[in-house]
Parts: sequence; C-alpha cells; structure tokens
Amino acid sequence: MELNVFQKLTEQITQECYFMTDSQQEEKVIQLIDLHHFIESYNQSLKVIDYIHHPINIIEENGVKKGILFYDMKYAHALDIYESELFKAQHQIQELWFVFVEEESISQAEKYINFINSNAIEVFYDRIFMFSFFQSTIQSIK
Repeated sequence: MELNVFQKLTEQITQECYFMTDSQQEEKVIQLIDLHHFIESYNQSLKVIDYIHHPINIIEENGVKKGILFYDMKYAHALDIYESELFKAQHQIQELWFVFVEEESISQAEKYINFINSNAIEVFYDRIFMFSFFQSTIQSIK
C-alpha cells in the first residue's frame, strides 16, 4: 500500500471512529493494513466495501459480497460466532472468510488446526486461510 493511500485511510479512521479509544483506533488501522496486504497477495481485483464499522471487512469479488475476519493468535480474543452469523445475514454476505494472520517465518499449522477444531470455525466460515504477512503468502485451509 502506498504511503499516501495509507495516510488517507488512517485519517478516515480517525475522523469516522472519533468515539473509539486510541487503542481501538490502532486495532482498526492494523485491520486495515491486514486487509490491504491480503488483497495485494490474494487478488488485487477485490473491491473493499466497508472496513470501518465492524471487525469483519466487507469486500466484493466478481459481484459476490464476502466478509473477511482477520485473526492474530498473538492477540487472541474471544470469538463471537453468533455475531458473525448475524453480520452475514444483516449485510447480505454470501461468504464468510476467516484469515489467520501469521507474522512468524515458521508456520505453526497444528496450532491453527487445533483452534479451528476447538472453536468450530469450519462450521461458520466458508473459507479459512493462513496469511503469512511478511512473506505475503496465503494458504487455504478450507
């Protein structure tokens, strides 16, 4: 992502998310960076529809609305699967994607598989990916 585009988008977050704490705005900026880097690595023709109003990003691919939730195991937080299902229905999302963001150079696939199984991720998400942020690689798990 070009610096001027990044600055423009972070300004938008600051303006539209004025009610958020500094920490929440920082999380939103990280979400934005993950989203744009994922698009650059996966398919640059994906169209971003919304990333500000929810942890699930809304994109469009070939006319199909999809939601992408980025999840970093280092900052693990509780998942509200029910909220994801409500979000999918409210926004007419056809597919939900769950993306593990990995910053380490050595993949720890087993911990992701265990997490998927213990949280029933494959039941609620249509696609599951491991996104190696610094290597710009994406591996499909489902």
